[in-house]
Amino acid sequence: MAHFPQSLSSRVLPRLGTVALLAVIGAAALPSAADARLGGYDGVWNVTFATTRGNCSSGYMVPFTVIGSRVTSAGGGRVSGRVNRAGSVAVQVSVGASHASGGGRLAGSAGAGSWSGIISGDRCSGTWQATRS
Repeated sequence: MAHFPQSLSSRVLPRLGTVALLAVIGAAALPSAADARLGGYDGVWNVTFATTRGNCSSGYMVPFTVIGSRVTSAGGGRVSGRVNRAGSVAVQVSVGASHASGGGRLAGSAGAGSWSGIISGDRCSGTWQATRS
């Protein structure tokens, strides 16, 4: 066992303990790749769409469900898509003759991205924002 002079052990060793504790707390707070594989994005996501180009209405909110890496509808329309471990998401939505695709990123309990498609015969595009319920 190493012996340190009193001045070194009383000043350095407590600081090393504090640094180690902070490192453990910080690592515990970060989501791991295993968390994402086990459903780090699971839940119902309320997605609000805004139109930036075209003659389509804005402000529609659509609920999506994420289970593992799959994105599906949580009510109304056909939704299919995937989210990867890093939160990158790609989704296709269709309701009747209207259809759109979008992509973006989820992180924690929020997400954002862009979309484009044909809604009621009009070609439109815009952005989306999501929050997890």
